[in-house]
Amino acid sequence: MKDRLLLVGRKVGMTQLFDKDNRLLPVTVVLAEPCVVSQIKTAETDGYMAVQLAYGVKNKVTAPVAGHLKKASVGENLSCFKEFTTDDVSAFSLGQSLNTDLFAEGQLVDAVAVSKGKGFQGVVFRYGFGGGRATHGSMSHRRGGSYGHFRRMGHVIKNQKMPGHMGCVRTTVKNLEVVKVLPEKRLIVLKGSLPGARGGFVFLRKAKSVM
Repeated sequence: MKDRLLLVGRKVGMTQLFDKDNRLLPVTVVLAEPCVVSQIKTAETDGYMAVQLAYGVKNKVTAPVAGHLKKASVGENLSCFKEFTTDDVSAFSLGQSLNTDLFAEGQLVDAVAVSKGKGFQGVVFRYGFGGGRATHGSMSHRRGGSYGHFRRMGHVIKNQKMPGHMGCVRTTVKNLEVVKVLPEKRLIVLKGSLPGARGGFVFLRKAKSVM
């Protein structure tokens, strides 16, 4: 089992910074959310070792959530929960707060978020199809062509690329460099872009595979 330590943040937006070589870098700013350890799971009690984080402040939470937070001695009205597996839970305690100190400048991280929803889209926008002829009288300007299989009387094979819902899926961007960490403002600046809209939740973890 590998350590998959998480930090929950919100996407603030994109901007530009100059690095030490005076190169202009596109960066994304992430605001670290108040993440509090709300539960510690062990192999004896739950069958595996993990740490549960509570985040997402709300004015009012349900009674079961309030009872769960009270049991962990967490006073804030946190409504969302996320857990990560780890080999050693002794380093964590109930009520412990995780912040930007988990990451350092120059470190590589993986960012997990929900991509923007695009609604129902055709194959040209969804998969980059070239479409049919753009001449007068053509009835297949942006169609995907024949979807049927000639040996199965028009049977459509599995996983055929067709029009449908696009976006709004869990997306992972790997090996993003931490350009700057601002602990006093709870900000982490990452090189490149992140999935999702401004204000959406972003889960940051240590890069699992370094290229």
